[in-house]
Amino acid sequence: MDLSEFQFDLPEQLIALRPVEPQDSARLLVVHGDGRLEDASVRDLPRYLAAGDVMVFNDTRVLPAALKGVRPARDEAGQDVVCDVNLTERMDDHCWRALARPGRRLKEGDTIIFAEGFTAEITDRPEGGEIELSFSLAGDELTAALEAHGAMPLPPYIARRRLSPRRRRACISRRACWRKSMLRASREKRCGCMLGSARSSLWKLRS
Repeated sequence: MDLSEFQFDLPEQLIALRPVEPQDSARLLVVHGDGRLEDASVRDLPRYLAAGDVMVFNDTRVLPAALKGVRPARDEAGQDVVCDVNLTERMDDHCWRALARPGRRLKEGDTIIFAEGFTAEITDRPEGGEIELSFSLAGDELTAALEAHGAMPLPPYIARRRLSPRRRRACISRRACWRKSMLRASREKRCGCMLGSARSSLWKLRS
């Protein structure tokens, strides 16, 4: 992996550090069928919907794949090393590729302790700066451990790395309300179209 491929210029004023408030004021890019692009806001979405349209919601959960652990000292003269590990690719039920730092102080055969009963052994150090980890847990147990001890992998320029539980619950609640309002608006628009069609048919019958 060539990390230089991920380097690009990002002006400070264009970095969104926190979710916009209110959330329906978030910017929306509309791509029309003829290729035209239009800037709008999320609150404008109902006016782009028509009867029969299908809305697809992404409910994918982000895996809390950022872990902090300790590589114990290799001998009595050594020292424990605090490690930051970001999982990048699942290899099988208990093995992952990851980026870790300080990478120079980690080598094949080392064990990283993340929590009691939750450890991983470095099984390989392929070229490109990644390491391969074999966890002490697998399957659902590993997922549960990541949920309990991991954090969301956010870029370092994000000021606040994680939302507080209270803020997270509020965001989830507002998102649910927004979806209900979008569906209600879509139904009302569909009903309006159906009513307009019925009135048109009735007018034709009378004439």
